[in-house]
Amino acid sequence: MELYERKILLVDDNMELVRMIRDILRRSGYRNIVTAGSVREGIRVFQEQKPDLAVLDVMLPDGDGFVLFERLRQISPVPILFLSARDEDRDRLFGLGLGADDYVTKPFLPQELVLRVGAVLKRTYQPLAAGQPQEQVLRLGEHEILFDRACVRYQGRETMFTAKELTLLQKLNENRGRIVTFDALCSVAWGDSYYGYENTLMVHIRHLREKIEEDPSHPRWLLTARGIGYRLVKEQEV
Repeated sequence: MELYERKILLVDDNMELVRMIRDILRRSGYRNIVTAGSVREGIRVFQEQKPDLAVLDVMLPDGDGFVLFERLRQISPVPILFLSARDEDRDRLFGLGLGADDYVTKPFLPQELVLRVGAVLKRTYQPLAAGQPQEQVLRLGEHEILFDRACVRYQGRETMFTAKELTLLQKLNENRGRIVTFDALCSVAWGDSYYGYENTLMVHIRHLREKIEEDPSHPRWLLTARGIGYRLVKEQEV
């Protein structure tokens, strides 16, 4: 599927802004856009339409985008971008720490939003669309990672990865046995504007360990190279 055919969900109670964003994206080539104006409606539309990307406002009439984010994450690992007038660092870091793929503050330049949406979609879907070779199954002890399904199977149960977790795990697996620096991981996850995301990276690594390690507090597979980065160890090292 072409990136411009990916379905985008916009959730914001400001209908004038929603129309403006929808027009901006459509003029840039994105043809499949659905909208919602509240947490409740956002969940309903998400379940019905199954979008490939969600753009959430933080301030909503029946809750906030952070709550909606967590509800959507229980349903699907698709990438999610926050769009908010709240520019406080703690809000941005909180949203990114939850696992969001990006956080854009209002007011924004139309081209900036288009570039951010495009970057998230490319990082999430282009490697698969381009047919880049990758190991489809990775076994870490009793954990079986299924890259093409974006999930890990353990003791008969499957747990979904978020788009960001999957991107980081793929990068680590491509360099299995070698240290991947903080900068390299941040760059593959957030692109060229990755500065300031180091703490957010730590949150994603913690979430990854909770899914692929039997004891996340004492990891066997995803190790920290103190002050440098992280390393996914080879089976013979364990």
